[in-house]
Amino acid sequence: MSEKSVYVPVQKLVDFMVEALVAMKVPQDESKIIADVLITSDLWGVRSHGIAHLKMYYERMRRGLQLPITNITVVKDTPTTAVLDGGNGMGMVVGYKAMNMAIEKARKFGLGAVAVRNSSHYGVAGYYPLMAAKEGMFGMSVTNAHPSTAPTFGTRPMLGTNPIAVAAPTDEEFPYMFDAATSVAPRGKIEIAARASKPVPEGWVVNQEGVSVTDSNNMIKEMDLGNVALLPVGGMGELMGGHKGYGLSTLVEILSASFQNGTYLWGLTDTDAEGKPQFLRIGHFFLAMNVEFFLPLAEFKKVTGNIMRELRESPKVPGQSRIYTAGEKEYYNTQRVQSEGVEITPGVQKALQALQQELKLAGHDLGF
Repeated sequence: MSEKSVYVPVQKLVDFMVEALVAMKVPQDESKIIADVLITSDLWGVRSHGIAHLKMYYERMRRGLQLPITNITVVKDTPTTAVLDGGNGMGMVVGYKAMNMAIEKARKFGLGAVAVRNSSHYGVAGYYPLMAAKEGMFGMSVTNAHPSTAPTFGTRPMLGTNPIAVAAPTDEEFPYMFDAATSVAPRGKIEIAARASKPVPEGWVVNQEGVSVTDSNNMIKEMDLGNVALLPVGGMGELMGGHKGYGLSTLVEILSASFQNGTYLWGLTDTDAEGKPQFLRIGHFFLAMNVEFFLPLAEFKKVTGNIMRELRESPKVPGQSRIYTAGEKEYYNTQRVQSEGVEITPGVQKALQALQQELKLAGHDLGF
């Protein structure tokens, strides 16, 4: 293992992930879907949700916390809506198929909404609304998650990081694409800090006394025990808008659970009341809106593009060279990573080497 980061070609990592997932008993076609979701995260520079999570999925399957075979059941289906049961399989497969269903409904009837129960972690949330944007539609996806975020004036983790992701086509080279947790930071960034033995910033996590803690060592374990919690977007209390992040996170919980009578809050843990392993039973919600049912797509793209351009051209803070719009950094980062390769840090190298050995994947030289 290298003592510093190495850069691995994108396709080499994709091939490795597909072979590794097949070795985990995931079907070949579904392995390709999962690998595409994971590599998209790395291309965007969201390393917390990319190949770094591959070992986590393996451990969860090995412990029986999610299934390699994804058997999706249609619970209810109407011309514009559906409820799906993900069968506690692979969240990326569930998300991909649910978003495609929403898109097809929107193609015919203008709107498509799909609620999902009994799923698992589905990777980077922005992947799914981007599927709709590529089809000339507005897309949205939200998901609840393992409790890690405290409500305003609370100290116990009750809500997940509960991301909101939306995307819309523009007349530019890239779409508008917003993807953000409703907590001050996703759990993945704590995992990255822990692997690098670095502290997290002040104001991210609080203990039961409401005091900020920064030591990332064992922080995820303590969070799972309910001893520490992430703060919602806006931080502690209401002065800087913490109640707004809390409200948005609750909205995600409603969309992800109430529309399919699913699991929520502290029900989303991988152990039951007796400490026995159980499926997380995560819920997702997907929406696609067909722009052509409102106005010609070209007009929508032009107006949306104009909004982006006017924002970027507005006055800047002294010392700042430019203003970005949502989706722009991901677009340019993708171009750079496709050219330079994906950065694999020493901690991730160690995890991937362990995975290679455990799955007996001898045919891949990843360069570390």
